[in-house]
Amino acid sequence: MTPVRYAISFVLLAGQAAAQTNAPLSAIDWLSQSVNPIQVGIPLDNGVTDPNQPNGAAAAEVTVSPLDSASPDVVGLLPSSVTGLPQTLWSYSHESDLTTLMAGAPTESLPAVQELLIMLALAEAKPPLDAGNDGALFMARVDKLLDIGALEQAQALLEAADPVEPALFRRWFDISLLTGTEAPACKMLQEAPDLSATYAVRVFCIARGRDWDTAALILNTGMALGDLDADEVNLLLRFLDVDMDDSATALPIPDPVTPLKFRLFEAIGEPLTTAQLPRAFAHADLRDVASWRSQLEAAERLARYGAVDDNVLRSQYNARRPAASGGIWDRAEAFQRFDTAIRAKDPTSVAATLPAAWAAAQFARIEVPFARLFADDLMALPLTGEIGQTAFHIALLSSQYEQAAIDYIPTTTNDAFLIAVARGDVSDVLAETVRETVVYNAFAGNAAIPDKITNLLSDQKLGEALLNAIQLIDRGIDGDSSQITDALITLRAVGLEDTARRAAIQYILLERAL
Repeated sequence: MTPVRYAISFVLLAGQAAAQTNAPLSAIDWLSQSVNPIQVGIPLDNGVTDPNQPNGAAAAEVTVSPLDSASPDVVGLLPSSVTGLPQTLWSYSHESDLTTLMAGAPTESLPAVQELLIMLALAEAKPPLDAGNDGALFMARVDKLLDIGALEQAQALLEAADPVEPALFRRWFDISLLTGTEAPACKMLQEAPDLSATYAVRVFCIARGRDWDTAALILNTGMALGDLDADEVNLLLRFLDVDMDDSATALPIPDPVTPLKFRLFEAIGEPLTTAQLPRAFAHADLRDVASWRSQLEAAERLARYGAVDDNVLRSQYNARRPAASGGIWDRAEAFQRFDTAIRAKDPTSVAATLPAAWAAAQFARIEVPFARLFADDLMALPLTGEIGQTAFHIALLSSQYEQAAIDYIPTTTNDAFLIAVARGDVSDVLAETVRETVVYNAFAGNAAIPDKITNLLSDQKLGEALLNAIQLIDRGIDGDSSQITDALITLRAVGLEDTARRAAIQYILLERAL
């Protein structure tokens, strides 16, 4: 019997301690419990535990900061010179109001609105006047990025703040698990015992270094103390028992699936599909260990919400030749044929391949990433007729919408209206559809900013006003379309004209449920 099997068997014969399940410690309920909420200095590299240590039953995530420590609320990646937003973006609002609004901001919206939300989460600005040192707003910003699935941005934001506090480290560690970059996080746990890694994480990190005996001893200790939940116990037992029979019964899927449990399922040969998991988990399928189909589906899902760079999508589509047909394989083939044509700058080939590629983008709801990738090249080609109109609509969905409006001669009243919106002046056109009317009222000055937002702006609560406007868009798409008018008016009033125009164009052209 191997030392690992012996160590595990010893605990099983002695009887497992009852596992304890803590209440969710975050608005993001799938975070791994990688560090103990209250810090007691458990070293990563041995199983000796302070007898006065709490056994994991804490009900809240507690972070103790020195009174003179700077709040991470000031940390951002985008300065005012980039965002165009003032340093006082949050200053005059109550922190609790901002954290509530940030947590409630929709993660499925018009792409321009989604970009605005990500920008707000990344903006460098002074903290609210009533903010403490716990970084509550910073945490809400990070959690919103995790909710969106924007792991690269969340990781960069956490690293800018230096994720040494337990609450920050939990998020940084989980991002590393989902992106396959956990080595630095495990090393940090080993070198910073004040982080007090939980037993499950200590076992995982030590086993990564193939120190199976030490990992088994730590697992024994955690089981004996009841500091592991039942799912962790079952997963870690199989994770360490390299001799376990391959015919063993598959383990039940836990609820929730945390990044650590996700990686453990993968390690024991029972990988979980990410399709029904929170969006952030799709990043795990971008790794080389995933099948090409999984990589394609993950790239589409993340690109749809602006959670990955557009070139990730392009790279995945072009990674290899489809070996089958139907569904995502047809989309990949259509994309490849069009990409080849556009790179060759051949108008005839582009005209022949664009319809199928655009239909594929519409089906996958990645029209805006597609437009950002190809609008410039399409605008440089002499395309006419229906193909020219399609290319025009694609260009309108890109950052080049104003130039597209200048270059194109409209042949329909609907296109004339779109050109007017792209220019920000609808005085010479009439609205013909419901959606055009919603936009027309915002750009023609036929409605006023809602009283609530007017009051917020009067009180210099710009960030709070923008978060309210984002929610108006969401409610307008779901029902009362006049709220979209209110949101567009607000964006224009505070100087976010580009966001307002792009959102308006998207609202008209992407006429589908979001």
